[in-house]
Amino acid sequence: MPNYDDLFTSQPAQREETPFDKDAWAARKQAEREGVYAMIDNYVHDMGVDGGVFQGYLDVQARFDLYSVSNAILIAAQCPEATKLADFDSWKADGVYVKQGQEAISILEPGKEYTRQEDGSTGVFCNVKKVFDISQTNSRQRPAPAVARDERLLLKALMNNAPCRFAISNELPEGVNVAYHAESSVIYVRQGLDAPTIFRGLAQELACAHMDKDGIACESPDFTAYSVSYMLCKRNGVSVEGFSFDRLPESYAMMDAKALRAEVGVIRDVAGTITADMNRLFAAQEKAQKNRDGGAR
Repeated sequence: MPNYDDLFTSQPAQREETPFDKDAWAARKQAEREGVYAMIDNYVHDMGVDGGVFQGYLDVQARFDLYSVSNAILIAAQCPEATKLADFDSWKADGVYVKQGQEAISILEPGKEYTRQEDGSTGVFCNVKKVFDISQTNSRQRPAPAVARDERLLLKALMNNAPCRFAISNELPEGVNVAYHAESSVIYVRQGLDAPTIFRGLAQELACAHMDKDGIACESPDFTAYSVSYMLCKRNGVSVEGFSFDRLPESYAMMDAKALRAEVGVIRDVAGTITADMNRLFAAQEKAQKNRDGGAR
């Protein structure tokens, strides 16, 4: 009869489990956060003195419009060409795998709330989250290109829910195609312009109108509006030829990281407000089209 006693007497030794060290874990997490915050501060410093770096941030924020300023900065610093991000487990759940040897992109994820001892206000702990761009995976899919919309619809969407009126004028100063007059709350547009020229000028002056209506203060309103126009053009497939960020406001070089983040935060928020108004019109248009298509069957 075969003997199986050896199965129970020659088992490998149990591996000793290392006890969880909460303090060491917390120290690692803190070091991770400090490294990410340092990366943000370094990039913001470069943004204040280098127009190319500043434009790189705008490009990322235009693609990731719902991301915070800090996370757009982190993406611009680590993977400026990123188009679609997810963590390892999310990619895996979709049947997509991260290629071997790829370096993760660190962003910040809100965690638990806490009370600040100095003034009793509420803050939010941020944890470092590791994500990967779709280009770092084995996915053959790539994000769909921006929808090419009818130019008239694009302009109507830009004007949707605007905080001012619009009027044609042939009395604008030479070289000025679109101008916002705060006193009368009207944006004047030169007659006979092509759609891209109207869009670029209208987006810039709409940004001024929104800041005026909402009482938004910033260091350089004209440059902020110019940057908003650039982001809206990038988001909507309008040519950005002619935009230049070679000359930044001189005050940017003197700002600390917190102040400059707040300044570009205005750009992000104003662009986001206009984008939300545009999207509402696009959604209504798409719904109406579906209803027409359904009724035609």
